[in-house]
Amino acid sequence: MSGSGKGITTASIGACLKARRLKVSIQKFDMYFNVDAGTLKPGKHGEVYVTSDGVETDLDLGHYERFLDDELDRRSSVMQGALIKEIIEKERSGGFLGDDVQVIPHITDAIQDKMIAAGRDSDVHIIELGGTVGDYESLAFVEAARQLAYRVGPQNVLYVHVVYLPYLQTSGEIKTKPAQNSVRDLRSIGIIPNVLVLRSEHPSDHDKLRRKMHLFTSVSQKDILILENADTVYRVPLTLEQQGIADKIAQWCNARGKANMKVWQDVVRRATKQYAKTIKIGMIAKYLDNLDTYISLIEAVRTAAWYNRVELDLVWVDAEKLEEMTESEAVLELMKFDGILIPGGFGERGVEGMIRAATYALQNNVPYFGICLGMQVMTIAFARQNGFPHANSKEFAPRGRQLVITYLKGQKELHMTGGTMRLGSYDCKLKKGSLAHQVYDQDRVTERHRHRFEFNPAYKDKLERVGLVISGVCPQNGLAEIIEVPKHSYLIGCQFHPEFSSRPMRPQPLFSGFLKAAAKHSVQ
Repeated sequence: MSGSGKGITTASIGACLKARRLKVSIQKFDMYFNVDAGTLKPGKHGEVYVTSDGVETDLDLGHYERFLDDELDRRSSVMQGALIKEIIEKERSGGFLGDDVQVIPHITDAIQDKMIAAGRDSDVHIIELGGTVGDYESLAFVEAARQLAYRVGPQNVLYVHVVYLPYLQTSGEIKTKPAQNSVRDLRSIGIIPNVLVLRSEHPSDHDKLRRKMHLFTSVSQKDILILENADTVYRVPLTLEQQGIADKIAQWCNARGKANMKVWQDVVRRATKQYAKTIKIGMIAKYLDNLDTYISLIEAVRTAAWYNRVELDLVWVDAEKLEEMTESEAVLELMKFDGILIPGGFGERGVEGMIRAATYALQNNVPYFGICLGMQVMTIAFARQNGFPHANSKEFAPRGRQLVITYLKGQKELHMTGGTMRLGSYDCKLKKGSLAHQVYDQDRVTERHRHRFEFNPAYKDKLERVGLVISGVCPQNGLAEIIEVPKHSYLIGCQFHPEFSSRPMRPQPLFSGFLKAAAKHSVQ
């Protein structure tokens, strides 16, 4: 089933191979007929991750980048809709020279072409197939994976199958039958897994599980990895090493020498250490029905907490409910927090609740960090408090009088939502002497974007005259990237998504500065 841990397993294998000084690339195939992940519901699929070159992808790309500490590109994410679109366009232009276009060989060949092209510059290329064995929409991809062994040589392909072991509370036992059936289905398609990964949410007798799964699947016991729920996902690379699976895969890759896992030992030590001080952060959000909707952001805040040596108590606050509260109720709710974090999002729902939280932070010197939409609501809150009572965004009030947030420069109103935003990495020049410059300790940085609306340059001078500072500007187009309010504990907003550049071994500066300010605020 989906959600069993394929992404973390894939990323962890990559981390173990990179620790042996191999050049590793990773690629994800998703079976949806969407062209990219940009229009998928966050509540159902989790966050949309954006690569440096501006492709909206599945959240697993975030795991890959965090574990590899590397930047991936558009080759690393392939969605079936985009693949089919390419094939149809090729057929329409006569590219198949009158052939009947079929799943086999045309689609399966196209899938293999994507696999080979993405891994061309690497020692090892890791491919994750989304979905589950037996799904109608995934059959062509599994078949392509089978054929790949014959195209590049069986000695150059290794198959890892991740299966889930359900736990029956009533009988107190872990059941292996669904996993047995999954392996049997995979074998019936023609793929015999070299490595079997058993995902379990409960402790188990590892030897007993291995013996049973070996009996029914013919996978060698020494090639069966058992992954129980870990205290941190960053322990998984160490588990791969401890159980010997990383060595098996490394030997297959002809890797020499032992893995240097010091980085991961340090990350796990920081992630699992109990710190004396606890910081309570309120995340005012609107996508609350899936824990993965803000996964990169959550990992970024956690990492910043470890490196600031504080325990993180991250509380999700429903922006809509905050909007419906009375003023006194809202104040009592927001008073609980040492810092307020507002992430990105789209649409009017819950925005006034976010503006209310930003206003509270502004008036009460509470550390505030706004990302994308969070920067925009901070701008609106500041403007309303400083002579622009009708301040708003064109997204929420298209005919508003004081639109401090508007469309991208030169962009007309759009009737399509897919692929129409400002996406990918842009440079940001930092204003010397500003908080942003102090936090980054650099003159220029590069961060990733995913948004359709911008700070309205018509209000730049007006808002700067009443105290707002535009501390980061994109040199390519002059657009505001970072805003802040001086003489405040930490009131900063960025138009980009800094969570995408955070790594478990290296916290992102804006998050680290925010946690540091929140720690100081909690003393008061």
